[in-house]
Amino acid sequence: MSKTPITVAYGDGIGPEIMDATLKILDAAGAQLDIETIEIGEKVYLRGGTTGLEESAWDSLRRTKVFLKAPITTPQGGGYKSLNVTIRKALGLYANVRPAVAYYPFVETKHPNMDVVIIRENEEDLYAGIEHRQTEQVYQCLKLITQPGSEKVIRYAFEYARSYGRKKVTCFVKDNIMKLTDGIFHRMFDEIGKEYPDIEKETWIVDIGAAKLANSPEEFDVIVMPNLYGDIMSDIAAQISGSVGLGGSANIGDQCAMFEAVHGSAPPLAGKNLANPSGLLLAAVMMLQHIGQPEVASRVHNAWLKTIEDGIHTFDIYREGISKQQVGTKEFAQAVIDRLGQLPEKLSPVSYKEAPKLHAVLKPRQKQKKELFGVDIFLDWDKGTAEELGKALEQFKVGHLKLRVITNRGVKVYPGGLLETFCTDHWRCRFHAEPGETIEHRQIVELYNQLVAAGYDCIKTENLYLFDGEPGFAAVHG
Repeated sequence: MSKTPITVAYGDGIGPEIMDATLKILDAAGAQLDIETIEIGEKVYLRGGTTGLEESAWDSLRRTKVFLKAPITTPQGGGYKSLNVTIRKALGLYANVRPAVAYYPFVETKHPNMDVVIIRENEEDLYAGIEHRQTEQVYQCLKLITQPGSEKVIRYAFEYARSYGRKKVTCFVKDNIMKLTDGIFHRMFDEIGKEYPDIEKETWIVDIGAAKLANSPEEFDVIVMPNLYGDIMSDIAAQISGSVGLGGSANIGDQCAMFEAVHGSAPPLAGKNLANPSGLLLAAVMMLQHIGQPEVASRVHNAWLKTIEDGIHTFDIYREGISKQQVGTKEFAQAVIDRLGQLPEKLSPVSYKEAPKLHAVLKPRQKQKKELFGVDIFLDWDKGTAEELGKALEQFKVGHLKLRVITNRGVKVYPGGLLETFCTDHWRCRFHAEPGETIEHRQIVELYNQLVAAGYDCIKTENLYLFDGEPGFAAVHG
């Protein structure tokens, strides 16, 4: 077998120790790897690299297209971009795959039958990182959900379920509140789900879905969700399965893939031969499947299962009466190596095939008719009440554009607002036409200029559009 080029980063904190342990196990198991090592993380940040990677690292990643990454430490203070987010977006790693499996009774858990895979959208949502301070009192973070981004990860989830013999795919959203952003994710789930009649489908609002996952994870199989919910829920799932320290993660794109442990760099444990390498090792098992070495993946995973079953445990999962020997990082790795070729007797052995190459196929869609309907103009204003602001703004009219409503933190305050509503210095003032009336962009510019000339601090505008006659903006309630 020819060797597969991969890029490896040893990271920070416990990263070098668990990577060294992982690579020794892979080598002993016969993995055919041509390793290129890059430096990432804290040292690169402190040398002035705002993303934690140097340019030479990108050359390696583009060449190998496979990245086995240890956790890193981001220095304290502002100005440092998330390395993970940067890599996921730059390389198009749109699907984050995180299995959460119970290893009862050898690893303590209240959910002995848990076997869940969380597939998280990996490139957009609030993780776009688009934030602004707009007034003295108000800060903003934009939640961006796209139709193609949703379609890619949802289709991947269904293909994953079918390829691995999973029976059900569940969607978590919050579209009872975020009707447009989470709404498009839900609609894409319903649309794509129809193409997979062999797979059971269900959707939960994320809050009650989270409660059900925490209480009865055995009711779930594959769960797909937007980025933020997926990040939170996958950590919860890893922990209730037994330990976050056992969680491995794959970040999959059409061209490249990154594999890493779910946990962080744990600086207090660094250099003490205490860290559990299992999360990174199980991520490496996923990598071996991805690069076409499933036999080695099976050999490593079965040896790891036998080690866990034999009670050879690091401190984080060691339990009196269950564990038989507490070992350090190096000793745990050697225990796995000693069991290569063995199968677990009580835990279920694994037998992997090469991971299917799942590509995001976007369905052709007819372009919708887009019509300009109005504008939300946001003001920084602290000179009076909502009633006073509304009365003052009613004098500003351009063509069919006129003031219809004012909100503060999303609550209607004019006309007909309640005196009890607490208001900040951040006001959304909605100007629009009546249905059937037309407006032009130049009229919005003219309205904006009139407000600025009158002394108003206009901090932001959002145009209001109709798409095939349907509003592309949230209604104001109250």
